[in-house]
Amino acid sequence: MLYTVGRSPYHDDFNAMLGLVSDADDVLLIQNGVLLGISDNHHLAELLQTGAGIYALQEDLDARGLVEQISDRVMVIDYSGFVSLTVKHQQNFAW
Repeated sequence: MLYTVGRSPYHDDFNAMLGLVSDADDVLLIQNGVLLGISDNHHLAELLQTGAGIYALQEDLDARGLVEQISDRVMVIDYSGFVSLTVKHQQNFAW
């Protein structure tokens, strides 16, 4: 499943989502959800333990000035990569 996270982990029930994500899933950080991908973020450390692929949308990182702060464990992709993820996963859950 592809989980798209569009809200800050500080304004959402992050633990509920964390309980659903597995190593067969991918998580795409968009809009304010890109805050989850900042280095040394304890929420990111928990998400990485699930084994899921973690992606962040380049345009949203640029818009928030966070490109330099993103963890090297998060793969930065563009809209073409976003489309590829939606093709890879038949199911999508927006968080």
